[in-house]
Amino acid sequence: MSGLHTLTAPASLLQEIRKSRFLAHAAPVENPEQGLAFLADIGDPLATHNCWAYRIGHLYRFSDDGEPGGTAGRPILQAIEGQGFDQVIVVVTRWYGGTKLGAGGLARAYGGCAAECLRLAPRTPLVDMAEVQLDCEFALLPILHARFDEFSIRKLDESFDARGARLRLHLPRDRVAAFSVFVRDLSRGRALVESC
Repeated sequence: MSGLHTLTAPASLLQEIRKSRFLAHAAPVENPEQGLAFLADIGDPLATHNCWAYRIGHLYRFSDDGEPGGTAGRPILQAIEGQGFDQVIVVVTRWYGGTKLGAGGLARAYGGCAAECLRLAPRTPLVDMAEVQLDCEFALLPILHARFDEFSIRKLDESFDARGARLRLHLPRDRVAAFSVFVRDLSRGRALVESC
């Protein structure tokens, strides 16, 4: 994920190109279902076209929504990739203004509107995350909880039994080794961090 970004919040941009209005909406998404739900919410059924694309890791999809093949969805996807984004959907809605743009003009309009929307949008670097499990004694919990921020840890689950606590944690993959050493040293080797 090195060098890739996602959006910190949804963004939009309106452009008028040869009497047609193009409105780009971009949003961060974690899975295709979220992307399609965003499309369903943001698409205007009264518009001429609602063209879109998303990239989520190795998954991608796009639609020309009735525009000539390759003139809308693919240029939007290229804008997402060209701006270095992942986990993002962009929907570009067009209201036809009476002037035909031709295939090249459509590709430039859809791709350009999407690219400009993303260029102006607030972004954040994507961090490769890992999920780990930790079994430890009760006495270690306050110390562990106090250090979660230092390792950028988010607790997903915590359960207890007679032997102690079991925690399921989410943290940046590049911090797992340091956290594992910390836990091993803190517990004198009695607690271990394991990948889920």
